[in-house]
Amino acid sequence: MKINLRIEFVSGESQEVSATAPDLVAFEDKFNVSIASLTNEPKMSYMLYLAWHSEKRTGGTKDSFEKWLETVDMVGASASDPK
Repeated sequence: MKINLRIEFVSGESQEVSATAPDLVAFEDKFNVSIASLTNEPKMSYMLYLAWHSEKRTGGTKDSFEKWLETVDMVGASASDPK
């Protein structure tokens, strides 16, 4: 399973990322909820964490979650698969 996300940065740039197994497990560990909760309770912090974790895991950022949040305008689902 993977979740494709589009990150819009305050700079005007955007990035497509895929949250995959390592990101999904990290999400469940951090929030102590099932990934299925995204369907029932789609909190913005959940989506942002998945996007950040994917970026961090793949080398797209070295920033902490809190520091990275300062650079983000919006995150949402994406139909594109960034492969």
